[in-house]
Amino acid sequence: MSATARILDFACAEHRLPDPARAAALHLLGDTLAAGAAGSTAPGAEGVFAAASGWGQGGDARIIARDARLPAVGAAFVNAFQIHCLEWDAVHEPAVVHALSTVTASLLAAIDRRGGCDPEEALVALAVGVDIASGLGLAAETPLRFFRPATAGCIGSALAVARIEGVENMADVLGLAYSQCAGTMQAHVEGSIALPLQIAGAARSAIAAVDLVKAGLTGPHDALEGPFGYFRLFDEGDPAAYARDLGRTWRIAEVSIKPFPSGRASHAVLATIDMLMRDGAIDAVSIERIEAFVPPLIARLVGRPMKRDMTPAYARLCLPLLVALMLTDERIDPRRFTAATFVDPAILALADRLAITVDDNPDLNALSPQRLAITLRDGTRIERAIPNTLGHPEAAMSAGQTAAKRDLARELARAEPDPRLFSDPLSYFTRPEPA
Repeated sequence: MSATARILDFACAEHRLPDPARAAALHLLGDTLAAGAAGSTAPGAEGVFAAASGWGQGGDARIIARDARLPAVGAAFVNAFQIHCLEWDAVHEPAVVHALSTVTASLLAAIDRRGGCDPEEALVALAVGVDIASGLGLAAETPLRFFRPATAGCIGSALAVARIEGVENMADVLGLAYSQCAGTMQAHVEGSIALPLQIAGAARSAIAAVDLVKAGLTGPHDALEGPFGYFRLFDEGDPAAYARDLGRTWRIAEVSIKPFPSGRASHAVLATIDMLMRDGAIDAVSIERIEAFVPPLIARLVGRPMKRDMTPAYARLCLPLLVALMLTDERIDPRRFTAATFVDPAILALADRLAITVDDNPDLNALSPQRLAITLRDGTRIERAIPNTLGHPEAAMSAGQTAAKRDLARELARAEPDPRLFSDPLSYFTRPEPA
């Protein structure tokens, strides 16, 4: 049996999630919805909502943290943008895929338009979609060229939606989702708002692929392994190793949660600085130099220089700025990504104290391990090895850290007409109307 056939069988098979996978799915759902609520007031969110409203109003799918509904394709687009736009969404680190962003947005739209869903059925669909999107990333052997969270995310989302909607022609769903895959790393390099728009487009395309199949349309059937398939054009790799473990290792339990609203590649350094500050070992005045020893991908993603005219999207991926803000504010608040901050002499001086050195890690998709060395003005040198970044399953956030994230998300969000968004995320996800 081909890897593609195994993946399609997995997408439609009966599953009962093991307890760890179910717990991870429930926790990640709450985290993702909170990120989407926070993103409702982010730069660009109003424009995205206005544009999607032009595709059709008065629909049957909710918009997170807005008292509004749109047709499913528009709702999936807006919600996926809101979830990813602050770079606060969960990520499968080895895969380099933000699978929850697309899958949650697409499934929420699909569940809404069918009038609700059994909670366990919804969690299984979420886990299946995240598994497939992450698995495509795990099978990749080349560094990011296309924006993998959008390309792999589109396919995982479409198969999850097809599962929820009872679509039988899964091969056609996969083929039509693949045919709509798009998004490159150019937006990341430039720090463009096109980056979360690529996530939004993936969630919308997932809904569209299912709707086209339901309307009788067909797609290519060798979309992953064919001569012009996913693993020839988007990523080079072999999905067979991933496909062999389907259903035995649930990838949703491997997903990392982001403590800060910034690129995941910045979090090892930021979390270590935060910990040392809270322990009283360092402060902004005492530091002479910070040296971060990181894998090549970290330098590529966040090792970018400060710019006085940078956008908020660029700022979220600028490690020197983020380090300066952590030392100054003891947290990362996206409302600080402003022109005034970018020219603040004190911020610029702190940013200049960071030096980034690429280590000899041969894995071009690796985010860890990392190492941090801090030299204080009195000559003291503090070194910390970082095998796993805070939020990784092996370095889970504490209850207090989780609460702090949710509190900031509430602070950033619009007034939410449905309190279940934070208090009971599974009910919010599966029941369009409160009881």
